[in-house]
Amino acid sequence: MASKLTGTVALVTGASSGIGAATTRRLAEDGAALVLVARRKDRLEDLAAEIENAGGTALAVEADITDRLQAQAAVQQAVERFGRLDTLVNNAGLMLLGPVLGADAEDWDRMIAVNVQGLLHTTHAALPHLLQAAEQGPRQVADIVNISSIAGRVAWNGYGVYNLTKFGVNGFTESLRQEVTKRHVRVGVLEPGGVATELGSHNKAEVRDAMIDPFYESTEVLAPEDIADGVAYMVTRPRHASVGGGLGIGRPPRR
Repeated sequence: MASKLTGTVALVTGASSGIGAATTRRLAEDGAALVLVARRKDRLEDLAAEIENAGGTALAVEADITDRLQAQAAVQQAVERFGRLDTLVNNAGLMLLGPVLGADAEDWDRMIAVNVQGLLHTTHAALPHLLQAAEQGPRQVADIVNISSIAGRVAWNGYGVYNLTKFGVNGFTESLRQEVTKRHVRVGVLEPGGVATELGSHNKAEVRDAMIDPFYESTEVLAPEDIADGVAYMVTRPRHASVGGGLGIGRPPRR
């Protein structure tokens, strides 16, 4: 018996670890062919082999999506391999925290490049193929799921530039949703709270001690698989079902 996503193709950015890896496994279970995009080639190849050994189909594409041409090439490889693209999950993200005064501006550039520019590059490259899938594909619908954060709705001291990127992701998602929804491309944002991933590991030790660890101690910490379940729900829900453009997962931290 065919699974919900049999015959479809999904591209996931930031697929080499955390939420991205969990999402690829989850969508593969639902029958989608997976295109795994990230910079860490060894991890991508291991995950692709895992999916293939479990009876699924996966293509590992090493790419830095902050480079527009590499993002375009990743999408092109997906279409050349599978002939279509039905789902885009913009998962790649970077969280570098700290005050505006005294912060490292290079960290801001890196975070904006991944969280905002990378998302724009992959979306722009994938959208024509998603529109085509919505018109001609087996499900008559295509999906974009942007992984944002509760930081896209709630601001905290020291999260300023990270908040900036995630508020931006949320605003872009809603704008794009209005632009393409009548063409049956569903655009949604998923906003996790605390999730046990590598996301905060790039911060300095003092930032982790003062800001990240207290955050996790004050909230419900989820597993990447919990977020993957949310992505799967957004992608496999019936064509007529709406989640209002966004889905929150987890609780905000206690004040």
